Amino acid sequence: MDIVEIVSAVLLRFAEALPNVLGAIIVFLVGWLFSKLVSKSLYKVLNSININRYAEKLNQTDFATKANFRLDLSKFLSKLIYFLLLLITAMAATDVLGMPIVSKMVSDLIAYLPRLLSAIALFVIGIYIAEFVKKIVQASCEALNISSGPIIANFVFYLIFLTLTVSALAQASIETDLITSNLTVILGGVVAAFAIGYGFASRDTMANFIASFYSKSKVKVGDVISLDGSTGKVIDIDNTSITLQAEGKIVVIPLKKLTSEKLEIYSDGKSLPK
Repeated sequence: MDIVEIVSAVLLRFAEALPNVLGAIIVFLVGWLFSKLVSKSLYKVLNSININRYAEKLNQTDFATKANFRLDLSKFLSKLIYFLLLLITAMAATDVLGMPIVSKMVSDLIAYLPRLLSAIALFVIGIYIAEFVKKIVQASCEALNISSGPIIANFVFYLIFLTLTVSALAQASIETDLITSNLTVILGGVVAAFAIGYGFASRDTMANFIASFYSKSKVKVGDVISLDGSTGKVIDIDNTSITLQAEGKIVVIPLKKLTSEKLEIYSDGKSLPK
């Protein structure tokens, strides 16, 4: 085969493929323009109905603030639709070119998107749940006068956050067996160490709380009592202590003393005992 025949064969193949190439280019350009138009229109519509208000709670969480993260929901959704339409356009263009392998890859990617989106949704919901539980734990610790409340609340937050993050990765079809096994061992050790350490550190607080549950009904504000070597009028009772107005001073006594010390109630508070 001489050089003329080779060139002729190449030109013939190019001429045969040219309509498909031009068709694919036209399909892609039209699809790209359509995707841009739909994306911009959707962005304007979503802004007009103020859809971003639904993302404000996420943006106001401590996690989002510390990570310097802010979700623009209208922009996210419009970009998502844009790339989805662009993928469909690419699949149509590869079909025109007669490239079934590439078309199959794009088709598989489109089929994977629902799993990816559900994983993202699970991750976002996980942040909401973790933040909600964190606030409950912190408020409970404050009510019990537990000084390490913020540490406990943050620990609970990251425990829930990591658990739901692993679940989101699994939903996205990402292998998580190794992560799960290691995370289980690490969290188990941390929880055990935290429980033991905090149990020793908070035994006085828990003793006061238990005492308040069982013994606080014996004494009420206004009573005159003698407890732990102090005598005075009860002016306040909270979850961990009882406050007395003694002669010329204020005395704060841990509630656990109600069960461990002798308690004397003199009167309804009209007068101090002589």
